[in-house]
Amino acid sequence: MHADATVSASERASRRATVVVVGGGQSGLSAGYHLKRRGFTSALTGPDAPAGDRTFVVLDAEPAAGGAWRHRWESLRMNTVNGIFDLPDFPQPPVDPDEPSRTAVPRYFTAFEQATDLPMLRPVTVTAVRRVDDRPDGELTVESSAGTWTTRAVINATGTWTNPVRPHYPGQESFTGIQVHTRDYVSADRFAGLRVAVVGGGISALQQLEEISRVATTFWYTRREPVFREGNFNAEAGREIIAKVAADVEAGRPTGSVVSYTDLGWTPYALAAKERGALERRPMFTAIEPGGVREADGSFTPVDAILWATGFKAALAHLDPLGLRNEIGGITLRGTQVAGEPRVHLIGFGPSQSTVGSNRAGRQAVNSLLRQWNTTSNGMPRDPGSAAPAYAGDGRSSEEIGVSS
Repeated sequence: MHADATVSASERASRRATVVVVGGGQSGLSAGYHLKRRGFTSALTGPDAPAGDRTFVVLDAEPAAGGAWRHRWESLRMNTVNGIFDLPDFPQPPVDPDEPSRTAVPRYFTAFEQATDLPMLRPVTVTAVRRVDDRPDGELTVESSAGTWTTRAVINATGTWTNPVRPHYPGQESFTGIQVHTRDYVSADRFAGLRVAVVGGGISALQQLEEISRVATTFWYTRREPVFREGNFNAEAGREIIAKVAADVEAGRPTGSVVSYTDLGWTPYALAAKERGALERRPMFTAIEPGGVREADGSFTPVDAILWATGFKAALAHLDPLGLRNEIGGITLRGTQVAGEPRVHLIGFGPSQSTVGSNRAGRQAVNSLLRQWNTTSNGMPRDPGSAAPAYAGDGRSSEEIGVSS
């Protein structure tokens, strides 16, 4: 038990929901859908829910539907994303492949929310999740910009977009040019005519390198030699990669980037970059100077801009009061459930960090909660239908990997 993991009596005077879903992107929408399907009702219909009622709420930091897709760069079109899997029982309508993903996906999510009438509360930022007391079957509090919620379980679906990885190199503060992260990238127009260092070896880095190389002189830097996968990425390869990620989270090991499991594919944009000579990878520079970077061999390369396409990590700081991480920084999962804190489920995390994975993880988390409560006497109503096994999937497609471009 951590010293900061309890709350005072005054803080316990809060709104109640049997389950609080944190995050309203694809993972959170899937969890909300399956909660409602299994008989949970809105916690937003009035004051504290009567004892025994099963209620839920979805707290979303965005002002409207769409999750991180609302912030994708302007030039990312539907024909270049890695695949958007349908939300539960809600097939996507036909979409223009040239439409920006930042408008097409939020529109689809909005239609889903309207059709399912989920209890969404937004914009709400969750700042901390704490234990009310030392009881392993006790309640949790979810502190947010909209007040405190008391709950029996948290399904966390916060993704990665709000936690960009920003490496630091000596002299970085002295650089007089442009520095942006993928999270702040809009289009290549800002870099037209410049000399641009693109840092990163993932899918986003490759897409943005290809774009920028059309209008600027680019230099590509990665920590490791990029590995390009030969041949098609099929369902069997997808299953093997999911198994590797699952093995890592089940062992409590921190997961790597998507591309560290999948390698890079020879997509049309990768081939276009290669044809222009933009895929001439350089080892990471050792320092940054006012007008450029100091190369690994000691030479100097003048650049006007640095794009840090260095990825993201899971946005879980609000869960820190629970002490979920082990000594090596990982979080051990059993399915979607945190091994050391069964009241918390992580979806859109580890093997479910994709659109199809998120859908399945949302269903699995709800089934797991119901199965657990069906075998305990925590004051929860027994659910006759909760004995159904959690959905484990029957072979996952290549769409399950790498959608976090």
